[in-house]
Amino acid sequence: MGEPVVRVLRGAPDETELAALLTVLAAVGAAKPAAPEPPKPARPRRRPRFQGATSWRTRR
Repeated sequence: MGEPVVRVLRGAPDETELAALLTVLAAVGAAKPAAPEPPKPARPRRRPRFQGATSWRTRR
């Protein structure tokens, strides 16, 4: 390992605080992304009623 992964810019954290910070960073980095939402069901369409082939309405 060449360069440090975490650098403290201000303050002087003790070993316990650094261990807690690294634990949180490791947990966030290992978390899987949330699954995408399933698609919403399609809005039902109104279908015209069935008209038989011999219906007077089919002869135009």
